[in-house]
Amino acid sequence: MATPQARGVIFIHSAPRALCPHLEWAAGRALGRAVNFDWDDQPVLAGSRRAEFYWEGPAGTGAALATAIRGWEHLRFEVSEDPTPRSDGGRWMHTPSLGIHYAQTDAAGNVVIAEDRLRYAMEIAAGDAFELQRELNVALGSAWDEELEPFRHAGDDVAVVWLHKVG
Repeated sequence: MATPQARGVIFIHSAPRALCPHLEWAAGRALGRAVNFDWDDQPVLAGSRRAEFYWEGPAGTGAALATAIRGWEHLRFEVSEDPTPRSDGGRWMHTPSLGIHYAQTDAAGNVVIAEDRLRYAMEIAAGDAFELQRELNVALGSAWDEELEPFRHAGDDVAVVWLHKVG
């Protein structure tokens, strides 16, 4: 049975200028073809650039892309992969201070928290509502969302792209 085709988006929210060609090379290697991003200045962080790139590839390409571009300092990014009839969707977020976060997504782009993760959060919280809220925020990637939000806006003259509405 053939691997289902997936699609998604790479959002480079901020990258130093010198890193831009390396990110294109890494993404191209993960996709198996050369790519060129349309880079713009990132007004939130002087000297950095931003880009978004729509991709198509076999299911699992989102994970390959996130793996290919993670690990560089001063890089903020998100990678999304839409679900297919035979595979889950995913969302990878990365910031210099928090590292990488992965979350499974459903057909509408909502984060799906697995049963085992919910049970773990309840066990750790042991009846403490504040601890349960903290654990659920970790599972949802709330800290990553908060840190990336100013970079998503990218300036008043750029349309805001809400990741959960990509599809």
